[in-house]
Amino acid sequence: MNPISLFQKWFKEELDQNNLKLQAACCLSTQGLDDYPNARFVSLKEVSKDGFIVTGSMQSRKGKEIESLSKAALTFWWTSTKRQVRIQGDVTQISKEQAEIYFDKRNLESKIVSVTFNAGETTESIEELHKQFRIQEEKYRKSPIKMPVDWGGICINPVRIEFMEFKKSRLHERTLYQLIDNQWEIKILQP
Repeated sequence: MNPISLFQKWFKEELDQNNLKLQAACCLSTQGLDDYPNARFVSLKEVSKDGFIVTGSMQSRKGKEIESLSKAALTFWWTSTKRQVRIQGDVTQISKEQAEIYFDKRNLESKIVSVTFNAGETTESIEELHKQFRIQEEKYRKSPIKMPVDWGGICINPVRIEFMEFKKSRLHERTLYQLIDNQWEIKILQP
């Protein structure tokens, strides 16, 4: 089975069993500009035939890190099915048109945050953030919000995908798919 199809099967099985609010949460890891690994939770937007799509500000730390080194990893941990999926791959930016589709699907609050704030920049106080948000919320209640120019998305095109099913016996079942010469090679890993 193609590993992207297997991922979609596992993801559906988790969604069918799990009633968590943030079902598509995953950990995106990049190499920091200071050479330290950097990880943060993001929301998976789509699994396409090419890879795994996430969105956000391209001027944020993650955007700058990906621009510097276009490689990333995604990690999923699913509590209901007791499975983990680790993905490593090369990153490409999605088209502006694709990004606009994802941006338009965001709720009002998320759009306001995207057009009002510079992700990861410092601020004077939490109160100042709330004040700025309320001002923008009033402004945008009656008018559409256009996607900011620095907002976009990336596709992680996998070169490695590891699937792991946790077992009570601790003999966890691990399968590694590795893309070699455009073919997926499959290896069974020890627990």
